[in-house]
Amino acid sequence: MGEPEVKVVRSSIGGGPRGTGEPRSVTGVQLAQGIGVQPARGFWADAWAQVVRRNTARFALAWLTLVAALAVLSPLIANGHPILLRELDADGSVVAVTSPMLRNLSAGDVLLVVGGLAGIGFFVMARRLSRADRLGVVLVSSVAVGLTLALTALVFSILRGHGDEGVRGWLRWGRVVLGSGLELSAGRLLIAGAIAAVCAGLAWLFLPLRRGRVAVVVPLAIVAALVASTWWVKPLQTFEYGEAVAAGRASAVYTLIPFSPSQRDVRGDLLAPGGHAGQSRRGPGREIVAGAPRHLLGTDSLGQDVLSQLLHACRLSISIGLVSTGIAVMIGTTVGATMGYFGGLIDLFLYRVVEVFMSVPVLFLLIVAAAVLPRNTYVMMAIIGCVTWTGAARFTRAEFMKLRNQDFVQSARAMGLPLRSILFRHMLPNGVTPVLVDASFAIAAAILAEATLSYLGLGPEEQPSWGRLLSDATNSVGDFVWWLAIFPGLAIFLSVLSYNLLGEALRDAIDPKLKKARV
Repeated sequence: MGEPEVKVVRSSIGGGPRGTGEPRSVTGVQLAQGIGVQPARGFWADAWAQVVRRNTARFALAWLTLVAALAVLSPLIANGHPILLRELDADGSVVAVTSPMLRNLSAGDVLLVVGGLAGIGFFVMARRLSRADRLGVVLVSSVAVGLTLALTALVFSILRGHGDEGVRGWLRWGRVVLGSGLELSAGRLLIAGAIAAVCAGLAWLFLPLRRGRVAVVVPLAIVAALVASTWWVKPLQTFEYGEAVAAGRASAVYTLIPFSPSQRDVRGDLLAPGGHAGQSRRGPGREIVAGAPRHLLGTDSLGQDVLSQLLHACRLSISIGLVSTGIAVMIGTTVGATMGYFGGLIDLFLYRVVEVFMSVPVLFLLIVAAAVLPRNTYVMMAIIGCVTWTGAARFTRAEFMKLRNQDFVQSARAMGLPLRSILFRHMLPNGVTPVLVDASFAIAAAILAEATLSYLGLGPEEQPSWGRLLSDATNSVGDFVWWLAIFPGLAIFLSVLSYNLLGEALRDAIDPKLKKARV
C-alpha cells in the first residue's frame, strides 16, 4: 500500500510576491514537507533579486538607465548640424546632398553609439556564455576602448605641444615609414592610431584577462585607436545652415532637437521655455524669425539651448562618476588587500598612507588643480580617483583580515599558488561586497564634486555641465532665471538620489543579518 497523496493548496491571500502563491513564513514541518522551499540561487543572483524587488531601487535603475541612454545617443538626439543638407541652385534643383551631422561627429560620439548598441546586442544574443562572462566581456571591452580613446587624445596633445615645426617633423617621419605614396593626413592618422593601440596593448598586458577576452579586446583597441585618430580634426562649431535655408540656397532635415550644446544665438539669450530665437524673454520685444524652432527648456545667457546641454551633460556626469570611482576601487582594493593579507609593519605603514589621503580635501585639491593643470575631464577623473580610494582600502583591509586565516586561503598557500592568484582570484571575490556598496555612494559623491566645480566656473572647458547651467541661474544683474535652476538642479538631485537609493538597496540585500531574517 503506497503512501497517501498529500495535496497542498497554496493561497495567494497574505502570500509572498504577487502571483507566486508562496506564503511569507512557513514552519519547520512545512519546510520538511516541501512547502515554501525556494530553488537555490547564487549569492549575486539572490542579492540582485532582493534589490529589484524594492520600488526605490526600480526607480533608481530606471533613471540611471535613462541617463546612460541619453549620454550615448545625445549627439543623435540634439544636434545643430542637419542630418541631410540639400544644396540648391538658382532654379531650386538639388546640386549636392551631404550629411553635416555625421561629418561633425567626434570619435567619442561614434564609439559610444556603435559600442553601446553592439554591447547591448552582444549581451542579449550571446546566450551560450553565462551572464557573468557576458558582463565581463562588455566591461573589459568598454574599459579598453575608453583607455585607447584617452591615450589617443594624449598623443594628439603631445603632438600639438611640439608646435607646427614639430608636427611637420612627425608627419615627414610618417611619410618615410609608411611610404611616400600616402597623403600627410593619412600618415598622421595611422601614426597616432598605432601609437595609441600599442600603448593600450602594453597597459592590458598587466591585467589578468582570459584568453577569450583578449581576443575581443585587442581588435577593439585597434579599431578604437583608428576611429579616435579623427580627433585631430575638431568638429565644426559654426552653424550657418539656417541662413542658407532662409535664403533658398539649401534645404535641411534636422534631428529631434535641432540645437547643439555650443550653438549660440545672440538673438535668443535667456529665452523662457518654449520661446523662439529672436523673441525676448520679457515679451515679444523683437520679431520672431520665421520658421525658427522652439527652445523647449529655454536658453541660457549665451543663447545656448538648455535641453541640448542637459542631454549632452549626461555623458560628463556618467563618465566622471564611473571612471573616477573605478580608479578609486582599483587602487583601494590593491592597497587594502596588501594591508589585510600581510598585516604587521606593512599594514602599519600603508594605513598611515591611507590616513594621509583621508586628510586631503578633494574639492580644494580640484580647485587648485584647475588653476595649474589643464581643465579637462581626464584630469578631473584622475584627481578624484587617486584621492577618494581610502574607503575601498579600509573595507578591503577589514575583509581580508577576516579571510586570511580561512581554510580555502590556507589550501591555496599549500598548493603554491602565486600571491596574485590568492589575493585577487580567491580572496577578493569573497570580500568585495562592502566595496561595491561603497562604490555606489562614491559615484554620487563624484557627480556632486564635478557639479560643484562647474558651478564655481572651474569645470571642464567647452563641455556642457549641469553645474555650469545651475551657476547661470543668477545672472550678472541679479535676476533669478528659474528654468536654469530647476532643470539642471533636478537632474543633479535625481542622479545623486538614484545612486544613494541603489547603494542602500544593495547594502540591505547583502547584509547577512537581514538575509538571515528573510530566510
